[in-house]
Amino acid sequence: MNKKGYWVVRARISNSDNYSKYIELATKIISKYNGTFLIRGGAQEEFEESGLERTVVVEFESHTDAIECYKSEDYQVALEHVKDSATRYVSIVEGV
Repeated sequence: MNKKGYWVVRARISNSDNYSKYIELATKIISKYNGTFLIRGGAQEEFEESGLERTVVVEFESHTDAIECYKSEDYQVALEHVKDSATRYVSIVEGV
């Protein structure tokens, strides 16, 4: 049985206008790979460490789909908007 895959993204946004361009592109690409947003920003409380004000979790039908989406040419183009607009920590994790 294929285990689901998840993107877990923590971010600190430094240029919301440019980051918005990334969000617009990435949303379409993630949809193309059948990704579903489970968490997309929203209120959060940080414990132990702080400074990353945005959390996003995306569920994919498989770990392979999650990795393929991230490595896709389209997504790599979208990431160009992140370079000067955010500091992010991204993990792609296999579900249980």
